[in-house]
Order: sequence, then C-alpha cells, then structure tokens
Amino acid sequence: MGVYTWAREDLQLSMLAAHAAGYERQLYLRALLGVLVEQSKSGRSAADLAQELQFLADNLNDDRDYGFMRP
Repeated sequence: MGVYTWAREDLQLSMLAAHAAGYERQLYLRALLGVLVEQSKSGRSAADLAQELQFLADNLNDDRDYGFMRP
C-alpha cells in the first residue's frame, strides 16, 4: 500500500471518530490542516510550505487538464 492510500484510509477512520465525538466534518478538516502545517514546519521552511499549499489550492479542480499531463 502506498503512503497516499494509507493516509486516505487513516483520514477516513479519523473523520469517523471525529463525527462520533460530535465534530462537524469541515471543522475537523480545518483543524487537521492547521495541525498538519504546524507539524510540517519543523522540517520545512515557511516558503516551501506556502508553495506546496498554493500548488494544491491552484489544482483543486478535478476536471482541469494540466500541461504536464499526457493523454
């Protein structure tokens, strides 16, 4: 199993636990994003994190074709 698949499965379990504890999905995901960035900054620069987050934000559209992708 790849690390991204493992992370997605782990997130699903975590979201179920958050829901069972009474937390709304979006509130939990926002809190998790903040904690992930907080933890990531110990090994990466703020500029590097900002660049990755900007890349992810710029590529949120699942239906968009990208120049670097081959048909």
